[in-house]
Amino acid sequence: MRRAKIAVVGATGAVGRTMLEVLSGRAFPAAQLVALASPKSAGVRLPFGAGQVEVQALQPGSFSGVQIALFSAGSAVSREMAPVAAAAGAVVVDNSSAWRMDPQCPLVVPEVNAAQARDRPKGIIANPNCSTIQMVVALQPLHQAAGLRRIVVSTYQAVSGKGAKAVAELRRQVSESARGDVVRPEVFARPILGNCLVDWKPGADGYTEEEWKMVYETRKIMGLPGLEVSPTTVRVPVETGHSESVHAEFERPLSAARAREILGSAPGVVVIDDPAAGAYPTPLEASGRDEVFVGRIRQDPSRPNALNLWVVSDNLRKGAATNAVQIAELVLGE
Repeated sequence: MRRAKIAVVGATGAVGRTMLEVLSGRAFPAAQLVALASPKSAGVRLPFGAGQVEVQALQPGSFSGVQIALFSAGSAVSREMAPVAAAAGAVVVDNSSAWRMDPQCPLVVPEVNAAQARDRPKGIIANPNCSTIQMVVALQPLHQAAGLRRIVVSTYQAVSGKGAKAVAELRRQVSESARGDVVRPEVFARPILGNCLVDWKPGADGYTEEEWKMVYETRKIMGLPGLEVSPTTVRVPVETGHSESVHAEFERPLSAARAREILGSAPGVVVIDDPAAGAYPTPLEASGRDEVFVGRIRQDPSRPNALNLWVVSDNLRKGAATNAVQIAELVLGE
């Protein structure tokens, strides 16, 4: 694989820092790495590999000579600066929602639709939503075997999906509760400690924006524009690792035993499913890992050709940073 000059935009954020960690851990062939963030973060030194990298202020001239730019700085920054980076010759891999539904920007999960990364008229490849990524990694091999028809999914999403400040708030609330103090919400509208929240922006028909992302992104990634997807997304007091209860209906019969076999050999998937031993995936076990973990694979007792699955993954890694780096590896391998 050839070496490349790479930029990480939003390097000081939770996902940006994880991108640096993943790039180093996967021995990404970076000839040079440029860490970019807002002017207030300029001069901050971040760990990278065996050393450190100094953060530079993001500006239009930041992308000179950059071949791949990983963005994780929010939709507003991506809408403004991703085209600038692409015009300078970089292939942009964007982690925000800004470009995901643009028909000229592929929405890529390498285990599912790697070939689509080559077709990028705007020079931008979109990285999907964290909750969508782990679900489609688990469902794609089953779809290939039996033809996916309908999904009902409920998520249990970690606070780190809302950023480093949300993690700090959960930790602060733990301390406040232990002292007997009043638990104060600031990042979240209500206390997250001991609670479950629906904290995303409202969308159409009573669903949140997060829920609609799971509908439209799943259809685009899997190439199934008519796929029925019924989502409910919930934030839970877990620091890292999203969990999902997935009900999947198929066109053809698929036994739980056969599904375990298929998933056991699927790329990027680890099966942990031994009910007798109480073995199933949890966010703590998934934290710091790049795989998607699947367990509790069961026939649905109420619907023919349907399975119920429990799907868990580290939302900062496979749900964001690792998936973006995998896309960058695809680009370098072209």
